[in-house]
Amino acid sequence: MTSTVHAELKRILQRTRVIAVVGISANTVRPSYFVARYLKLKGYRIIPVNPGLAGQPLFGETIRRDLADCPPEVDMVDIFRRSEHVPPIVDDALEHLPQLRTIWMQIGVQNAEAAAKARARNVDVVENLCPKMEYQRLFGELRMGGINTGVISSRLN
Repeated sequence: MTSTVHAELKRILQRTRVIAVVGISANTVRPSYFVARYLKLKGYRIIPVNPGLAGQPLFGETIRRDLADCPPEVDMVDIFRRSEHVPPIVDDALEHLPQLRTIWMQIGVQNAEAAAKARARNVDVVENLCPKMEYQRLFGELRMGGINTGVISSRLN
């Protein structure tokens, strides 16, 4: 990644306040749960979105059925759904979230059509990255451990 991309990601993470996490799980071992939990601990307000869990509490919020049920102050949507499910999510975000500034698609999630539609509406788009990992990398929290080194050890070499 270039320093320009790093600067843009850092700018997005610094300006964001309220994140709707689409496809969140209440299962504590699922990536959507621990990413949202981490972001909550970093001071972001997390609005969980999952129609199968709607009405249940999570992270001090009520899980919403869809983006139309989210508060208008959501400024970023973090998508934990397969790439082919992204277009209607982006359409809903563009229609129902007046303060939307960023669509963030998680690792492995990309959709050029949806990204182009959001960008045409002056919404920033991040694809195939994790905001938790980027936050850790950009704000100096990775330390020496890095990401997925493939080595598990209790010894320092």
